[in-house]
Amino acid sequence: MAIIQAMNHFTVLSGDLDATRKFYGEMMGLVEGKRPAFRFPGIWFYSGDTPILHVIAGRELPKDPAGVLDHMAFTAADLPATAAKLKKMGVEYDLRRQPTTEQWQLFCKDPNGAVVELDFDSTEKAPPDHKAA
Repeated sequence: MAIIQAMNHFTVLSGDLDATRKFYGEMMGLVEGKRPAFRFPGIWFYSGDTPILHVIAGRELPKDPAGVLDHMAFTAADLPATAAKLKKMGVEYDLRRQPTTEQWQLFCKDPNGAVVELDFDSTEKAPPDHKAA
């Protein structure tokens, strides 16, 4: 049996807690929830009852925001609406299809420079302004 059973959460450092709250809350639809009374500022974001993204503020950010973490990926829904939200918020993204499964993969950066991948079912429609590569 594997020692690791499931992904618990990701933690990102934030230089701008309000922008990070807006990106993951308003844009990505995660819900800010209960967080232990740590001695440093931060946010715990939930999907349903599960805290899946922890944000820590008040620390010096690394020179390379990605560090050794290449990206974080989330299963997502409603590709056209997501692309429209990103466009409205001025967030650039790269949309492509995974070659084998044709699953949609949307890549963007959060306000702190972390790369976020949103995976959409292959049956979802492309955004109206998407040009196939």
